[in-house]
Amino acid sequence: MPSKGYTAQEYPKHPFLLSSAEVIDHLQTHDETGISPDKAQEAQKTYGPNKLIGEGGVKWYSILLKQVSNAMILVLVLAMALSYGVTDYIEGGVITAVIVLNVAIGFYQEFQAEKKMDSLRALSSPSAAVLRDGHIETIPSGEVVPGDIVQIKTGDTVPADLRLIEAMNLECDEKILTGEAVPVAKDLKVDFSANNEFETGIGDRLNMAYSSSTVTKGRGKGVVVFTGMYTEIGRIAASMQGKQRKPNRSLSRIKHGPMQPAKGILLRIWDGIGEFLGLTVGTPLQKKLSKLAYVLFGCALLLAIIVFGVNKFNVTNEVAIYAISTGIAIIPESLVAVLTITMVVGMTQMRKRRVVIRQLSALEALGGVTNICSDKTGTLTLGRMITRKAWLPGVGLYSVNNAEEAADPTKGHVSLGPAPDFSKDQKDNEKKAFDRDAPAVSWDMSTEKKAMTGKEERMTPTSTDSTEAPDVTTELQEFLQSTALCNLATVRHDKEKNEWQAIGDPTEIALQVFAHRFQLGKKTLVEEHGWTQLGEYPFDSSIKRMSVIYRKGAKGDAYIFCKGAVERIIDLCTSIGTGSDQRTVTAEVKEEVLEQMNRLAQQGLRVMAIAQRQYNTYDGQIEIPREDIEKDLTLLGLAGLYDPPRLETKDAVRECATAGIKVHMLTGDHPSTAEAIAKEVGIIPTNRASLPHSVATSLVKAASEFDAMTDDEIDALPTLPLVIARCAPSTKTRMIAALHRRRAFCAMTGDGVNDAPSLQAADVGIAMGLAGSDVAKGASDIVLTDDNFASIVNAIEEGRRMFDNIQKFILHLLTSNVAEVILLIVGLGFQDEAGFSVFPLSPLQILWINMLTSSFPAFGLGREKASYDIMRRAPHKSKHGVFTGQVIVDMIVYGTIMGTCTLLTFVIIVYGPGNANLGIDCNRYYSESCNTVFRARAAVFAELTWLILVSAWEFKNLRRSMFSLDPERTDGARFPFFKDIYENHFLFYAVVIGAVSVFPAVYIPGLNIQVFKHIGIGWEWGLSFGSVLVFVAGVEAWKACKRRFGWFAVGGVEEGSERKLGLRQGFISFSRAVSMRKSESELDRDVVLQAGGEKV
Repeated sequence: MPSKGYTAQEYPKHPFLLSSAEVIDHLQTHDETGISPDKAQEAQKTYGPNKLIGEGGVKWYSILLKQVSNAMILVLVLAMALSYGVTDYIEGGVITAVIVLNVAIGFYQEFQAEKKMDSLRALSSPSAAVLRDGHIETIPSGEVVPGDIVQIKTGDTVPADLRLIEAMNLECDEKILTGEAVPVAKDLKVDFSANNEFETGIGDRLNMAYSSSTVTKGRGKGVVVFTGMYTEIGRIAASMQGKQRKPNRSLSRIKHGPMQPAKGILLRIWDGIGEFLGLTVGTPLQKKLSKLAYVLFGCALLLAIIVFGVNKFNVTNEVAIYAISTGIAIIPESLVAVLTITMVVGMTQMRKRRVVIRQLSALEALGGVTNICSDKTGTLTLGRMITRKAWLPGVGLYSVNNAEEAADPTKGHVSLGPAPDFSKDQKDNEKKAFDRDAPAVSWDMSTEKKAMTGKEERMTPTSTDSTEAPDVTTELQEFLQSTALCNLATVRHDKEKNEWQAIGDPTEIALQVFAHRFQLGKKTLVEEHGWTQLGEYPFDSSIKRMSVIYRKGAKGDAYIFCKGAVERIIDLCTSIGTGSDQRTVTAEVKEEVLEQMNRLAQQGLRVMAIAQRQYNTYDGQIEIPREDIEKDLTLLGLAGLYDPPRLETKDAVRECATAGIKVHMLTGDHPSTAEAIAKEVGIIPTNRASLPHSVATSLVKAASEFDAMTDDEIDALPTLPLVIARCAPSTKTRMIAALHRRRAFCAMTGDGVNDAPSLQAADVGIAMGLAGSDVAKGASDIVLTDDNFASIVNAIEEGRRMFDNIQKFILHLLTSNVAEVILLIVGLGFQDEAGFSVFPLSPLQILWINMLTSSFPAFGLGREKASYDIMRRAPHKSKHGVFTGQVIVDMIVYGTIMGTCTLLTFVIIVYGPGNANLGIDCNRYYSESCNTVFRARAAVFAELTWLILVSAWEFKNLRRSMFSLDPERTDGARFPFFKDIYENHFLFYAVVIGAVSVFPAVYIPGLNIQVFKHIGIGWEWGLSFGSVLVFVAGVEAWKACKRRFGWFAVGGVEEGSERKLGLRQGFISFSRAVSMRKSESELDRDVVLQAGGEKV
């Protein structure tokens, strides 16, 4: 049945009984362009969101229960009960109101925060690659609508029920629906038109892919036919997110022995108590603060016992009230609420910087990252490749010049020149050119060009400037056939928009566009030349190649077309070239191929080998083992693809170096390609000759060499490799283990199914939002929505900012509690004529200060911007968390100064002009004898309020003076204090309004005497104002001591062992991006030297 307000999703017959054309026609969509964004929005309104009823969501009652079970609330409940018990109904009523207000505000804030976090988490839920107006868009699965054309591949979670229109070796795990563990192989050739919907089971509908099933093999494309509750998973109202019990919670006697039921019940009760108290749920920091709350609760009880002990356990009403005061004083009532809201702000800021947080613990972990292991393609680079070179043995070197658009085969022109030969002198010249030291800021440009390009000027023909493409020879045709058919990308021209559109992997798009330049694209070969696909062996990252089987014509020969890493393909080849130029592969021939590959790779090109093989015996009925297909191949040539680094990558790498973070490139590319790009973005120095030999040789390694090393050999390296080429998924896992043995805290990027183990092993797993599989996203902690390396650096900066701010507001809240406890414990010595202790602050004064005065500045500190040096200091030690030695000592020092100032104010007023008159029963009632005590309380109340508020400004930076927070400001201000404090508007107004609120609290009749137990004052204001100056002077003096003597200084990046080795990422490198995008003839004016990011 349709959900309320939404239209039912109905068809003449079930979609699996209809042809794909009938389904597409019914939904008014198109298999090549999909639907328009406007139509998608309309369908969203018509059919509703693609989610199950009751899926996810925020449970209000669990949040309310969490608020009530808060340790701070429990202390207030005890205080309320004691107040009513001693018949102080005014105080009891106020505390009751405070409890209700605190729970209500906390519930509202956390409910809104959880809803916000829920919506942000939804962004990292399984996504869908849909066709909208001819472009592939990655959207959350919840936004998929009937009529969308969806592409699925290995590792994806099917976002909705699909009627498949393409399938190649497609298998789906549908055990969630059928209970069968064996994946279902999809087959579009099966005709179900004569079947009945109820006679054909779900697992037998081979032209359908079902929502929440997982693609285990192959790829496919389908049209969405059912979403939400209309899917098969929706019809049985099942969710993929079932709650898993912890180990040893089973009640089964049979499986775990006779004692298991009792053990299971006790553990479940313990889990329930822990969850109720917040000790076993949430992030590590949330659990740590929950534990802190209950430790403080225990301290509150201990202080109450101390109060009772001082009064010889003669627990009168007055003694009970004093115990209430000390209990309330030690509890930071707003701590948990401030943390929750700070985390929501952090997640929101991350989202603005194109990072989606899946695990809240990642917010805390990001600031401690010391090493980033990143992929190259699409992360450090743009991921928009162009085929720049193509070497065909016996023919020569094809070059593509002036091509700026990756998807447009009509832009740029192709030239053919002779392939270079490789004499010893040539190799030496090239090596010197690529190892040239960047600080040489002046040279003859034409000479530099010759050094970089060797003999290329002499071998490039004068026809380079011609716009006519070379003739399509037999050798070129076979090369293009293989590149176009062993390819999943599609390239098409949209006549309405007059633009070229490409869909698929950037590598395959580049090869497909190159074939289109000669009018031999895949669509032309299939529709006009009669090629038919028979089989496919998808790309496998462990063997780094892909193969397809095609037949030309109905009875023609079958051919195997293969592409992949040169080293992997050449070993499978028995011959090279075609026609009269065909040669048998010998050691010399193989060396020639590898030399050509190295030349292309040294130019920063990703080199792919293209091969084929005639295979007459293939009938397409049985699946032949891959090793029997991929052998006896003929190498047709090499393709050199250029993927320019992102413009922001080098700055991001430099920023990481400044922040004490090492960047490692783990890529599937050839070592020379990886090294060239790594130099270009500043990951490795351009001149390794200046480094110690042991360091220079360890910077770049092939995965085969790294994997062959033992753990001891890896640990003996002076530095771990900054570049690992031809990287396999297992190599990433070993790299993480090696980093962990060096006590590094690492982040790892990944996008494929095989990357899941390394993402889980890393301290922070980072999945790609655009190119990543759902399996990778599910194993990750954060997801990049733009797949950009710079976004990782942004996330780390945001993580550090949030970590700093949490430290600031924790210090702010706990400092005031330390001051209040000092004031009240010492205050036990102020005894009146009846022998009862007179409290310097009443319980409601403390509540007012803790809940209203402290809370809002704490919220403001949680919103502080990043400090000027946040990315210039070493990562914080993750094992210490926010409670570092500096925070703990600062809390004691500042709390002592604050408590001492307020205590002295009370003493001066009472024992100075007041002649030590503490009155009678001044804890409960006002009388003429209590005038001095009430005036002293008012002064202490005002003073403590102002000290806490001013401390919020002081804690904007834990080391810098409040009067010079940013020593690098460029506005020329001589006294930037007012500009600095006004920068955070929320904090500024929280402090100002809190400071002004003191006056009505002191002077409003009834409120002052009956509620707060104080009275209006006069000359005493001078003591309160003066103490603020004394407090600021004390804090500034302590900060100056920390700076002067280096106490609690955060380790700088200069202190690391990597700096001693001479490594400094991101500061010196050649920029060849511009030259690679231009024609070879433009190198003279486009060679640019960058030193420290500046053009010289």
